[in-house]
Amino acid sequence: MRRILGVDFGSARIGIAISDPLNIIARGLSVIQQGPDAIERIRALAAEHDVERIVVGMPFNLKGEKGVKALEVEAFIVRLRDLHVAEIIPWDERFTSSMAHDTLREMGVPQKKRRQKGLIDEMAAALILQGYLDAQTRQDTADANR
Repeated sequence: MRRILGVDFGSARIGIAISDPLNIIARGLSVIQQGPDAIERIRALAAEHDVERIVVGMPFNLKGEKGVKALEVEAFIVRLRDLHVAEIIPWDERFTSSMAHDTLREMGVPQKKRRQKGLIDEMAAALILQGYLDAQTRQDTADANR
């Protein structure tokens, strides 16, 4: 099976996560600094890891609506789609940054390290991707039980 890439888009940094070969578990892969070469670096990672899909966190507000940040993410998704490297899937990312903070705290990561730039972004990308992978597993199970 081909892998799936998870992306947590941010104004300063882009968190990147990757699935395992069976598309069951997500793990943080890297952090890319925002800039003119960011899209190219994502394309290179997708090629290097034989990625078939890229799941991009979409920042919906609490009402499930798109705000200003979602417009930035939509423009980013358009640029990714222009590369024709993989299928691009927007995915609800509500609460992933706070979940990433909580997860790192529960893992016993010292506060100083939790503040390290990029660590939260990478963890948020992994949480976005894991949410997508879990939803796919639930859907596959539901389809098999029909």
